Amino acid sequence: MASSLSVEGLVAGYGAVRVLEDVTLSVGAGETVTLLGTNGNGKSTLMKSIMGIVRPSAGRITAEIDGVTYDLVGRSTEDIVDLGIAFVPEGRRLFPKLSVTENLLLGAFRPTARSAIQRNLDLCFETFPRLRERAGQLAGSMSGGEQQMLALARALMTAPRILLIDEPSVGLAPLLVKRIIDKIKELKEGFQLTVLMAEQNFTQAVRIADRGYVIVHGRIAFAGDSAEALNNNDLIREFYLGA
Repeated sequence: MASSLSVEGLVAGYGAVRVLEDVTLSVGAGETVTLLGTNGNGKSTLMKSIMGIVRPSAGRITAEIDGVTYDLVGRSTEDIVDLGIAFVPEGRRLFPKLSVTENLLLGAFRPTARSAIQRNLDLCFETFPRLRERAGQLAGSMSGGEQQMLALARALMTAPRILLIDEPSVGLAPLLVKRIIDKIKELKEGFQLTVLMAEQNFTQAVRIADRGYVIVHGRIAFAGDSAEALNNNDLIREFYLGA
């Protein structure tokens, strides 16, 4: 069964600093939704709030998985991952002194994933042939593009239903950005995932997005119900296209 995500009236920040103010968005079953915004506007804080890393001070976050609705606020990050929600953080956050295979196996800690480690490992190597070639190589010695592939594959090892991806283009050359974004689309379709992707590379993000939101100073400034609506929005023209 399909999975979806909903955020309503979210307020969150760090101590006395409020970063998100009354944020509301949704990701429907099987959708790829992009969260657009330049650095410092709250994209990562929103992702961390969904994953239980940052505790909201107000608002509601719910996920519907296999017909059951779960309230995520107040749950630990481990519990949220156990529900089938995976997170690829900005900067990848790999274990640099462990091998590719060891990094992947560390992603398979939730009970549902543990029972299918070999199947998921085979799927990851099939999806990312380069990782099979580098299986014994230390993650820290790989290129930025290879590390991003490994971060995505590690998330797949959790056997997720909903995938959150924070800034997959950071630190990558333009050609690699295109490849990684294409791969995210392939993963979404092949594994029947629901995807929320935070990204500041507008041109690449809208290529695979069904729709999206623009976040400015911690608030949703625009909600586009299609890639076309995002392309034709004046706010996006100003911030991303230099119009």
